[in-house]
Amino acid sequence: MEALDLIQKIVVVSVCLYLSWRIIRYLWSFVDVEKDPLIVLVTGAAGQIGYALLPMIARGAMLGQDQPVIIHMLDIEPNAETLKGVKMELMDGAFPLLKGVIATTDVIEACKGVDVAIMLGGFPRRKEDNKGLIYKNVAIYKAQASALEQHADTNCKVLVVANPANTNALILKEFAPSIPEENITSLTRLDHNRALNQISENLNVHVGDVTNVIIWGNHSSNLYPDANHATVNTGVGHNSVKELINDDHWLNTDFITNVQKRGQTIVKARRLSCAFSAASAVCDHMHDWILGTPKGTWVSMGVYSDGSYGIQPGLIYSFPVTCEKGEWSIVQGLKIDEFAREKMDALQKELIEEKLVAYSSLH
Repeated sequence: MEALDLIQKIVVVSVCLYLSWRIIRYLWSFVDVEKDPLIVLVTGAAGQIGYALLPMIARGAMLGQDQPVIIHMLDIEPNAETLKGVKMELMDGAFPLLKGVIATTDVIEACKGVDVAIMLGGFPRRKEDNKGLIYKNVAIYKAQASALEQHADTNCKVLVVANPANTNALILKEFAPSIPEENITSLTRLDHNRALNQISENLNVHVGDVTNVIIWGNHSSNLYPDANHATVNTGVGHNSVKELINDDHWLNTDFITNVQKRGQTIVKARRLSCAFSAASAVCDHMHDWILGTPKGTWVSMGVYSDGSYGIQPGLIYSFPVTCEKGEWSIVQGLKIDEFAREKMDALQKELIEEKLVAYSSLH
């Protein structure tokens, strides 16, 4: 009898606790608790990608619909007037999430308190002189990295977009040693999105139903888009892209070159380089990094190699990653065939050569 009374008491207490929790949760839903704003730095903000990206950030596409932001825009002195005009447009957009805008040519002012840094600025590629491009960008990234080191938040997350993005990210790490290495990444999400689009067009399916392509290695003309592990949601399950396409020749030739040359194709068509697709990819990269990737899917990010898949540790190399709570993890255990291995090793060699060129100009 005493045991029965004890059970009844436990049940009553449990029910009361549950109901109390539901009431508290219901009442809390009426309390409007606004997050503290995050400070987002965009370098090269007066350029085409910056012009497309800034309203996306202000509207919540990058960090979430409930995350207020303060935007710091940085550009070089010759672009100061253009930068002022961009600031006016941002303010005229009346974005509810936008809590402040700083437009400056002073790198120290731009980097103060920064939580997220989007590095669009860099010396542009004018011809196929990669060594010269690396030398010129070393000086730019040395100055910007030093300012981030001294003035940004200690947990600042950095995305390098300006080419050569992987190697620029390495230089940034060299001169911002207190920023954790896992917080410095480079953009290959645009190539990832292009690969998704190529598959969706080939199979005549919606691009949102295609997942788990991979961009291995470097954001360069030799990048390797890999569809061996990609799947398509057919409504009744996830099927292998490789099996659905059933054309290894296309996957190993036209698919790869279409992704590699997509930027050139766009330049030829519109006489300008891609802008809003790059801006959208930046938002995708940061959104998934900070808010997490959907369960069962991965994305491509240039991240610090830990030796996974035989890639030299210390390189910024594009891997398939999953993200959760602001941290990325390299997807492990994927089968790599001989064709993919050859491509991945060639890109590793390319990045090692770029690193040697960059580091030779540091001393």
